[in-house]
Amino acid sequence: MDDDRNPHHPDVRTITLQQVLEALVDPVRRSIVTQLCASPVDLKCGGFNLSVSNSTATHHFRVLREAGLIRQYYVGTSRMNTLRRDEFDEVFPGLLDTIVAAERAPASRAN
Repeated sequence: MDDDRNPHHPDVRTITLQQVLEALVDPVRRSIVTQLCASPVDLKCGGFNLSVSNSTATHHFRVLREAGLIRQYYVGTSRMNTLRRDEFDEVFPGLLDTIVAAERAPASRAN
């Protein structure tokens, strides 16, 4: 049974492109995905560089989880986040790479 400690993770094959795009329209959520892509390890919720309150961050993590983009699990008292890249790439090949590249492009053009 799912509870707050063990949240539901949908089967990525049941997620629509519309759900994914709606999840990624928000810049905070794109930042979370980009930070996970760049990290060699899974990140705890407090380990992200976000400009929103903890409660707002919790909402963004939930939206990403429900869109099949991230998996959350606990290590002790820390809720960890990992990108579901392999599963996601099977259903939406190249989409994550395209989103992350587009998200990073403005920063590289500014330099």
